[in-house]
Amino acid sequence: MASQQYQLLCLENPILDIISKKDGRALLDEYTLDPNGFTMAEDKHKSIYDKLLSDPNAVLTAGGAAQNTARGVQYILEPDSVVYFGCVGDDEYAEKLQEANKKVGLKVFYRVDEKEPTGRCGVVVTDHNRSLVTDLAAANCYKVEHLKEHWDVVENSKAYFVGGYHLTVCVPAVMALAEDAAKNNKPFALSLNAPFICQFFKDPLDQTAPYWDYIVGNETEAVAYAEAHSLKLTAPQEIVKHLANLPKKNAQRKRVAIITQGTEPTLVAVQGEDEVKSYPVHPIDKNKIEDTTGAGDAFAAGFFAGVAKGESLEKCVDMGQWLAALGIQEQGPA
Repeated sequence: MASQQYQLLCLENPILDIISKKDGRALLDEYTLDPNGFTMAEDKHKSIYDKLLSDPNAVLTAGGAAQNTARGVQYILEPDSVVYFGCVGDDEYAEKLQEANKKVGLKVFYRVDEKEPTGRCGVVVTDHNRSLVTDLAAANCYKVEHLKEHWDVVENSKAYFVGGYHLTVCVPAVMALAEDAAKNNKPFALSLNAPFICQFFKDPLDQTAPYWDYIVGNETEAVAYAEAHSLKLTAPQEIVKHLANLPKKNAQRKRVAIITQGTEPTLVAVQGEDEVKSYPVHPIDKNKIEDTTGAGDAFAAGFFAGVAKGESLEKCVDMGQWLAALGIQEQGPA
């Protein structure tokens, strides 16, 4: 058995972010990208990475939603508190990820795929917007067997956080954590991550739903969830309450559902409670906003660091908003 105890175990898709402001608008036009959107790379998008790398001021950093969150939680907690699982290639980009995580004290257990390169995400920054173009590559090759090989690490982790993007990769690994959490009364948290997860991966998302102790997403993802499930709900206040009160496996914990709304108040609903709490966000001068990449990941990091520390729900939201505000004042994810 592993002797190391972790406050939080995170699972998702490790990616190297390539962030550039050079020729942003031209790139948006050339590749038909939404200025503030998310695109899964097809062959027609693959050439964008070399163009981004040609920028001498491009920033290369560890990315992937849950890896961002893991790094953020580790930033707040004591050293060696967080562990992260995912799959990378056998290449220099994986080494860059290892180096970046070592600097912040994040322990990683990467499965190394011998065929596929490390996943990458091109981040085209224009003004305060960012357009993400993601090529999962090796990140798409995670196997539940790798998690089972390191099950002692799972057993020695007090809580689990899974990014919804991993529902496109390895549902058995997600379910292994979810079922273990319910069996051993550990908190299990999932982030919706993107509207397309709710729209096109509805079945695996629903498979995990009974195990959610915490579910977090933004208002766009919440609306996508409602539409995909034909709920006829449009108000985020209604949707967050619905999410909180879905059927649940572990009756020892009340589910907490969180919806962020950018500069609008953060909404929180607790299973069985009528009131939907609303928390105004921390104000920030627009001139200080550098890049909103990973703002939602940073919120999740602050929030779940608070959960790990045993803080009140109000304090957890405050910590999430604080870290998100801090993160958008820097280039790249927090």
